[in-house]
Amino acid sequence: MQVYEWDQIEKEQLNPSFARQVIHAETVTLARVYLSKGYTVPTHSHVNEQLSLIEKGELKFILDGKAVVVKTGEVLRIPPNVPHSAEALEDTVGIDFFSPVREDWRDGKDAYLRTPATPAK
Repeated sequence: MQVYEWDQIEKEQLNPSFARQVIHAETVTLARVYLSKGYTVPTHSHVNEQLSLIEKGELKFILDGKAVVVKTGEVLRIPPNVPHSAEALEDTVGIDFFSPVREDWRDGKDAYLRTPATPAK
């Protein structure tokens, strides 16, 4: 058993508009993500199933070409291998849960998050 405290987990600033705190367990990854208003996570997909809980703010996701806005207190499920992007409509804090572990995040092979994205149109 292990107890984690968010204020004790390093906040990794991947680009000027996106930061995260990450916990990698044996079979899952849990992340607290911080997106500045106007930032867009580029379209990507992964083998992981994802649950995204919005703690504060609002994100507009595009999943497989369909838009959905997720607000404070709401949770979005993204199935494995579905192309998706997310635009921060407000400064946003969210919790992302991935199964299995996000090996690309663990290994630093997540270049799509490490450079600022083109602003949304």
